[in-house]
Amino acid sequence: MATAAAAAAALTGATTAAPKARRRAHLLAARRALAATIRCSAASPATLTAPPATPLRPWGPTEPRKGADILVEALERCGVRDVFAYPGGASMEIHQALTRSPVIANHLFRHEQGEAFAASGFARSSGRVGVCVATSGPGATNLVSALADALLDSVPMVAITGQVPRRMIGTDAFQETPIVEVTRSITKHNYLVLDVDDIPRVVQEAFFLASSGRPGPVLVDIPKDIQQQMAVPVWDTPMSLPGYIARLPKPPATELLEQVLRLVGESRRPVLYVGGGCAASGEELRRFVEMTGIPVTTTLMGLGNFPGDDPLSLRMLGMHGTVYANYAVDKADLLLAFGVRFDDRVTGKIEAFASRAKIVHIDIDPAEIGKNKQPHVSICADVKLALQGMNALLEGSTSKKSFDFGSWHDELDQQKREFPPWMWAAQYYTYKRPRQWLSSAGLGAMGFGLPAAAGAAVANPGVTVVDIDGDGSFLMNIQELAMIRIENLPVKVFVLNNQHLGMVVQWEDRFYKANRAHTYLGNPENESEIYPDFVTIAKGFNIPAVRVTKKSEVHAAIKKMLETPGPYLLDIIVPHQEHVLPMIPSGGAFKDMILDGDGRTVY
Repeated sequence: MATAAAAAAALTGATTAAPKARRRAHLLAARRALAATIRCSAASPATLTAPPATPLRPWGPTEPRKGADILVEALERCGVRDVFAYPGGASMEIHQALTRSPVIANHLFRHEQGEAFAASGFARSSGRVGVCVATSGPGATNLVSALADALLDSVPMVAITGQVPRRMIGTDAFQETPIVEVTRSITKHNYLVLDVDDIPRVVQEAFFLASSGRPGPVLVDIPKDIQQQMAVPVWDTPMSLPGYIARLPKPPATELLEQVLRLVGESRRPVLYVGGGCAASGEELRRFVEMTGIPVTTTLMGLGNFPGDDPLSLRMLGMHGTVYANYAVDKADLLLAFGVRFDDRVTGKIEAFASRAKIVHIDIDPAEIGKNKQPHVSICADVKLALQGMNALLEGSTSKKSFDFGSWHDELDQQKREFPPWMWAAQYYTYKRPRQWLSSAGLGAMGFGLPAAAGAAVANPGVTVVDIDGDGSFLMNIQELAMIRIENLPVKVFVLNNQHLGMVVQWEDRFYKANRAHTYLGNPENESEIYPDFVTIAKGFNIPAVRVTKKSEVHAAIKKMLETPGPYLLDIIVPHQEHVLPMIPSGGAFKDMILDGDGRTVY
């Protein structure tokens, strides 16, 4: 029976492989042909170009087609080439329309949360809008964590959900949830489409909103009967966002930029505090630092926006930041906060944060100015434009401003020598460019790593993506091993397996006398075994996997992982007693920083 089943499976694969290969080749050819002609961006949202007619789309430009086909064509006109969609009853029409697209490829994850985190990883790594699609009810609600994550981290995403037919809305129909109401506070904007003729405008607006100003997620909910309704699309319908467009920040005033530079000239201990808002201005930031000599510390979201190997890099600040970064902020007389929101994981006790410094806050979102920390000078503008303006002032100065922070540099270098970094992925790895490090920073969502890595691999074809994951987080979306295997993505899953919820265990050790409150993830009946067996699970997905239990084996194992084509899983067993240090306790200040100890010590 086993042999017969295997033969049947092989036969099925043989009969379906050729059409799949032809479709993939067709998609790639069509993408290349259209790459330069279809665009939809914040800078030019109305630049729409019609995709070519195909045998699957026999209608002409003035002939009616289903609302679902209008939706997919609208996505094409916005430059979409990859979507992350999981089908269901209320979104079947969209999936049928996707099969008729000559340019859009769907990447089938095995859970809606996985697809949404993949869209986030796609957007974070590329700067382009990530698109996910889910059905109504549980499919839509499974997107919620990723939408909240994208809002907190300013990630441009468009989430499209199917909805029950209009006549059934509000009747508690099968798989009906009011997803617009559910997500209203965790999206930048959302739509319930009640007229098929609105689809071209709504999609255009959704992409503009997601990618302009402070980026964020936008949800578009489309009832099934709208998807099925026949209509002739009008593609040149203008956007209707007068209030939003009027509130978009203007270019920064020159007199404000000059005021910032005067403060720099008057300071003796300046520090640049750089966040995710600088992801698009890495070159301008490096030039500004080159001309001023100001040391730079970054948030978790800002890692890579300034090269970590630069002598002026202080690496990450905050709860698990470097000693010298937190020292610098504590001693600074001027704090230049660019593209940041003074998050509690950075500031700790807000009154004690940068208490000696004058603060300059530049951010594109007016809601962030003064929300947590009152600045002395505030500029609501695109950080990139502000940096360009200040660089131009510095370069154009007839007196060629000269800044001398040598003694400050020496003081910080001494701190670097005394207190080298401790934290793991965020601290030990040196990030040299924006969008190289992806993390669920604001929400801290477990289950983010694997699907986000897969989304990043889709956005950056051929680039190896390493998912550094804890065993608890990895287990939450482990099913996405199927997706990376099927698409043969170069995603390397690097699991730091301590059989516990490591960060929570650290807090238990430090503040709860090591009382374990449901943080052990192994098998209580046999604590000596590694449970679950990720290596065996990975092999079930046909992914090569190795477990490492000795330090001496790690280097060779990583080398083999990186050299093996396609996906790979490396299960690294680490002791749960290891702590992430240094650490400033929640609500603490620099003086409360913990520098040593682990779970082997009683506190």
